[in-house]
Amino acid sequence: MSFLTVLPLAVVMVSGPQILSVVFLATSREWRRNSLAFVAGAAASVSLVVSLAFLLGFGAVGTGRSRPVLHVLILVVILAAMVSTYLQRERSEPPKWMGRLERATPRFSLRLGFLLLGFFPTDVITSVTVGSYLATQGLPLTDAVPFVLATLLLLALPSLAVAMLGERAKTVLPTVRDWMNTNSWVVNEVVLLFFAGIVLNGLLN
Repeated sequence: MSFLTVLPLAVVMVSGPQILSVVFLATSREWRRNSLAFVAGAAASVSLVVSLAFLLGFGAVGTGRSRPVLHVLILVVILAAMVSTYLQRERSEPPKWMGRLERATPRFSLRLGFLLLGFFPTDVITSVTVGSYLATQGLPLTDAVPFVLATLLLLALPSLAVAMLGERAKTVLPTVRDWMNTNSWVVNEVVLLFFAGIVLNGLLN
């Protein structure tokens, strides 16, 4: 899979509550252990979903054998979700569990990383797309490694920023966190827009 293919898919994987969670964890009390645990949980779930999709050989969105009708239906659902998100932007609030992130434990972070990256709807579809694409094209499962690594790298960026920049990052990240927290609907729209682009590309090709 080319870099131009992997990067947008990885961005879709981390956009939304995923990236917001790692920003929160990077500013938590046990940020090193929490961030590492979250990324470890994400690594396990993403690898599991991609592997299952590969082994089962699903004809998912993004593969050459998927049906155009399925592309259209998913695209309609995404566009409807974008409209709904925009109309409800004034009432948009982050999930209640995010209030626990500042005092999170490594165990909670591990579980959160596994669940968010393994069961969040757009992440499931994206991971299944990667696994099924490799299966239907006769490519080895190891070709999914760049996708998994790119996803994990994006998730690790906030904690890497704290590790490298120290106090400067600790000053900037809370501002980023608060903006994303207040404008969560914008983040959701970006995720949906990325995914709409992927589905539209699959439909046109």
